[in-house]
Amino acid sequence: MTGSDPGPRPLTVDKHGRARFGRRRAAVFDLDAEPSQTLGQRLAALAPGAHVLRTYQRRWLRADIFAGVAVSAYLVPQVMAYASILNVPPVTGLWTALAACVVYALIGGSRVLSAGPESTVALMAGAAVAPLAAGDPARAATLAAALSLIVAGWVLLARLARLGVIADLLSQPLLVGYLAGGAVLMVVGQLGRITGTQVEGESIVAQVRSFLAVVDQVHWPTLAVTAGTLALLLAIVWSRPRWPAPLIAVAVATTAAVVWDLADTGVRAVGEVPSGLPGLHVPAVGLGDLASLVLAGLGVAVVAYSDNTLIGRAFVPAEDPDDPDDVPEVDAQQELVALGGVHIATGLVGGFPISSSGSRTALAIASGARTQLYSLVAAGCVVLVLFVAGPLIAPMPAAALGAVVLYAAGKLVSIPEFVRLARFRWTELVLALIALIGTVVFGILAGVGVAIGLGILEMTQRLARPHEGVLGRVDGLAGMHDVDDYPDATTIPGLVVYRYDAPLFFANVSDLRRRALLVVQQENAAFPEHPVRWFVLNVEANVEIDVTAADGLRELHEDLAGLGVRLGLARVKRDLRLPLSRAGLVELIGEDMLFPTLPVAEEAYLAWASAEDGTPSDNRQGDPADGSG
Repeated sequence: MTGSDPGPRPLTVDKHGRARFGRRRAAVFDLDAEPSQTLGQRLAALAPGAHVLRTYQRRWLRADIFAGVAVSAYLVPQVMAYASILNVPPVTGLWTALAACVVYALIGGSRVLSAGPESTVALMAGAAVAPLAAGDPARAATLAAALSLIVAGWVLLARLARLGVIADLLSQPLLVGYLAGGAVLMVVGQLGRITGTQVEGESIVAQVRSFLAVVDQVHWPTLAVTAGTLALLLAIVWSRPRWPAPLIAVAVATTAAVVWDLADTGVRAVGEVPSGLPGLHVPAVGLGDLASLVLAGLGVAVVAYSDNTLIGRAFVPAEDPDDPDDVPEVDAQQELVALGGVHIATGLVGGFPISSSGSRTALAIASGARTQLYSLVAAGCVVLVLFVAGPLIAPMPAAALGAVVLYAAGKLVSIPEFVRLARFRWTELVLALIALIGTVVFGILAGVGVAIGLGILEMTQRLARPHEGVLGRVDGLAGMHDVDDYPDATTIPGLVVYRYDAPLFFANVSDLRRRALLVVQQENAAFPEHPVRWFVLNVEANVEIDVTAADGLRELHEDLAGLGVRLGLARVKRDLRLPLSRAGLVELIGEDMLFPTLPVAEEAYLAWASAEDGTPSDNRQGDPADGSG
């Protein structure tokens, strides 16, 4: 903000002894300018997590350690299960979680968000990798790591273009729909693992057909492990919601597998888990495979960023009056950098794309987490698992991990959300169902595209056919209001003040012309003794215009002129006046028909009508100084 005070503000005191200030010239505002920052602030903005850790309060330590241990108890079995969605070795999930926790703790903006493997993004990545991997887990791991680097490229490119608003493309109905569709795909993708059968096919239709062909070959001990693990998991969640249900359920299943030698009965185990930390390397992938993954990477990037921003906004640590005042807020643009950095790290350690987990984040907050130190503690627990827990994980039944995936899929489906959408507006429910069907029929990647496309179409449809209304005066109520809202509203004979509540562009200017002419026709039919002489368009909401809309306004001017009606514009903002001037509309309409407020337009019409008719202008409607537009 720039500008100077032209002089001292006169101070007066009213009869009640209250101070009143006089008016002054407004400042000059540049709302697109970047706020000035010191070098320290710029460095803090580049690595907000590290900045918080540098200002760490010792009193937070106990809560962060407890939260980190609690989250790791959920994280370890979860990420190993999500690795199975991509058909990569379970240890890959641990490598991915380790890299995500450490990097986000340093450069992420949220103090409590749990970055790492997440079911929806894992499913999307698996759908992209599966056709290229041809069932080879090692090749799937290489392709998944390459996909992580591609996602990093997309989000960093989005940061350069300042596209942090991309997450807003996913509206709530579309999120509800495609998450439910993703749950269906997750369940179908686990059919072979949880039943001990061989299910093939890339599409959901092919997988269901394959399963139906071998359903009579279900391996009952494997199915029993799945059912028992899932039942125990649900029971713990219901009775002891703060306990690490996935860890307990999987541990019990692993113990049962060892005690009863379930491997000898044909129940497949996870097998040997590599110990130690992963090395850093660039995945060796050909240009053909990279080209095939580029578009998939864009879809993963959109969903991963959406997850992070939504969860980051929804979950915040409990307020503490002793917290430092300079803790950075979550910045949408910086989160793109954080997501890019995390995906570079996961790609280099041989991991797969990630986003964040709402359930783990909620657990962290419930456990008292104050900062991302809890994520570093969780990362330390993962390192411990990698070094000493390999022999304990090897006999873990793969079906138990499949049960965890089924549980995660169930959490993606929200029946109350579908009910809420139906109660709010039936079209919202239809959008959700279309996104669900599109995701199931065409796959998760196409489902995301369908969801975004539907969101844009819905927005365009609303802008193409917006609310509109004729404005009039209401006794005892300042301003001008829609006559449909106030049946007792009054208007000035011969003057129509009309509002169109959307920016003017190619999709709605024809609708504006049709409705404007219809208003004139109906006004003339209602009051034939006082036909319309001025049509004043309130363009307060019309802050944008394209060349097609400019041509449409020109045609509206001609249509109204043919009816003997003058076109005027009220509430013309500078951002609209400039393109109107470039299109020649200011000259065509006339400076005298451009009005800063609606009362001024009314006064101008009364004066014009008085001069035209040779009568005094004594039939004023309202007070032009009453603040009404």
